[in-house]
Order: sequence, then C-alpha cells, then structure tokens
Amino acid sequence: MIVKVLRKLQTCFLFKKSKYSALEKQIRYSFKNTFLLEQALTHRSVDPRPNKNYERLEFLGDSIIDIVVSESLMKEFSEGDEGLLTKKRSALVQKEFLSSMGRLLHLLDYIHIESSVDIRVEKVATKQQANLYEALIGAIYLDGGLPPCEKLINNTIWSHRQEAWKSKNYKGRLIELCHIRKLKNPQFKVCQITGLEHQRTFEIQVQIGDKLFTPGIGTSKKDAEQSAAQNALDSLL
Repeated sequence: MIVKVLRKLQTCFLFKKSKYSALEKQIRYSFKNTFLLEQALTHRSVDPRPNKNYERLEFLGDSIIDIVVSESLMKEFSEGDEGLLTKKRSALVQKEFLSSMGRLLHLLDYIHIESSVDIRVEKVATKQQANLYEALIGAIYLDGGLPPCEKLINNTIWSHRQEAWKSKNYKGRLIELCHIRKLKNPQFKVCQITGLEHQRTFEIQVQIGDKLFTPGIGTSKKDAEQSAAQNALDSLL
C-alpha cells in the first residue's frame, strides 16, 4: 500500500516536472519543490485557501523585488539622492512594467484559473501577468534562496530597465536631470490663463535657480507643465 502511494506521488512529481520544464528552462532555474511553482501559478478562483494559491507568494515576491532593485539602483546611481532612487525604483516595480516581465516569460500560458476570470480582457491579463511574476519570484526564494531571485530579476527587470525609464514624462525627466546635475528643483509658474472656463489655455514657465526658460502652453495645467518642462530639457541638453 505504501509503495503504491509513493509511486503515485513520484508519478505526480514527474508530471509536474515535465509540465513546467519549458518555463524552468526559460527562467534558468529548476525547482526542487515543484509544488511551490504550482502554487505560484494558481489563481484563487481555483483554490481560495491562502497556502494553495499565488497570493502569499506574490506578497513575498513584491518585497524581494524591492530589495534587489533597490540594491542595484544604489550601485548604478552611487551619487543619487533618495528622491532619484525612489523615482527610478517606482518605474521598475509598477504593475504595468512587471506585467511586461510576466508577458516576457509567457506566464499566462501556465496559469491555473477558472474560466469565469477572462484573461483575454487586457486589464485582467495585465494584472495577472504582474501577479504571476511576483509570485514566481516568491516561490523561487522559498525554494532556492535569494541568489536565483537576483539572477531572474537581473535578466528581466534590470535588463529592461531603460524601457521603464524611457518616457514622455518631461516633468519627471527634468526633475531627474536637476538631481543629477545638482541643480535646484524646477519651479513651475503660471504666467497666464486665457479663454472661457471650458476652453482655457494655460501658459507656464519653468524656473531653475535664477534661470527662466521658454514658457509652455496647453489646454490644461498639466499639459502646459509638460510643455514647459520639455522646453527646459531642450535648452539644458
């Protein structure tokens, strides 16, 4: 009887091993405990028990990603202050970017989820890909410690960091440039507001220290600030 049970468990283990072999090859890590990998890919719609779905592992993975990314940023920006490091990390750990890492690893191909959760919907897919990526990191940590987590994070998040940082957020880029060049923080001053209440035009000018830059114009304060920041960036660069 015991032999039969052991054989059944062995068969189940080998099935899970072959089932995820392609994923393990892609992440360059082979699980000793494949049940952790199974849990990391299981949505609560399949099993609501906390130790049977990915939510606890997602919680753990989120913290590990923060630590690894923060350490890498400290090394890359050895002179950067807290504001710069926080901004850089924020771009790397936001759900949209983590989702792209999940998509890079094709994690939705392996998810266990009820059909009532439609992963064909873009918003749902985006959320699940990010959650699965974080849960995978958590599972790897419990299975093999921090080093394999660092390798996967470096091969995914860190290798693609420029994609996360490249943005049309001119205001954010201007603030970052001021940090790097040790300039005073840019001040955004409203020069003029014209037009009717529902058709207003804003004119905003950036000042850095004593220097004023070409004003920016937009139909909202936010758009005008972005335009003004772009003008300042063009001048400084």
